[in-house]
Amino acid sequence: MSDKDRPFFVGYLPAPKALRGLLLAVCVLFISGLAGFGLALGIAQDDPGEGAFRFDYGRQTVTGVVELTPYPLLRVTEGNERIPAGHTLMLAGGGKTNVESRAIPLEGQLAQVSGVLLERGSLDMMQVRGGRNGLQAAEGDAPVFETIPLGRWKLAGEICDGKCLAGAMRPGRGLAHKACANLCLLGKVPPVFVSTQPVDGSEFLLITGPDGGHLPESAYHYVAQFVSLEGEVERRGDLLVLRLDPDTLEVLE
Repeated sequence: MSDKDRPFFVGYLPAPKALRGLLLAVCVLFISGLAGFGLALGIAQDDPGEGAFRFDYGRQTVTGVVELTPYPLLRVTEGNERIPAGHTLMLAGGGKTNVESRAIPLEGQLAQVSGVLLERGSLDMMQVRGGRNGLQAAEGDAPVFETIPLGRWKLAGEICDGKCLAGAMRPGRGLAHKACANLCLLGKVPPVFVSTQPVDGSEFLLITGPDGGHLPESAYHYVAQFVSLEGEVERRGDLLVLRLDPDTLEVLE
């Protein structure tokens, strides 16, 4: 049937073959442009390297002072060959769980922590083993550590769950990982912001709410997307903490 003989109906527009070819070419160019734009966004963010559970390191046991941001941290005072003294270690439980209920009674005290290390570049986290041997009080006086304010920053990057990003899942970031990341964050696994540019030497920042509380659930919509945001940054040992201003969150297109 020729174009002139084809019955007209809503949604069909008779057009010469040359015009149809031009429209097809425009569509192909548009789709290619979108793909290129997505690739450009991906390239804009530095690759932090591969991550993994480091079972090859064996079980790691260290001692330090428990802090809450409210996400549990250990300011290591007695380390080992893998985890040096002076390091600030983020803590998480098995699966998509946290260790808050175990850490809160030990806040500000010396504790011994044992578990498996997850490591991706300069980012690491310990999955604390279950039971008393995973997290328990240690003898001795706990030193007092200072928190150093670094001022307000405007950054671009991606909000991730720190455990999968550190190596529990691969790739552990990006839109394909969004649902998994949100489940981890709902489980109060420490969230991490991956910045496109280093802040005081680090591209990984533990991210919290504006008052230092849990990351607000309003921010979960922005997880795994390329975003800009602002917030106050502070240093806790060798770990940076970003106190997000939720009103500044914006998806970059």
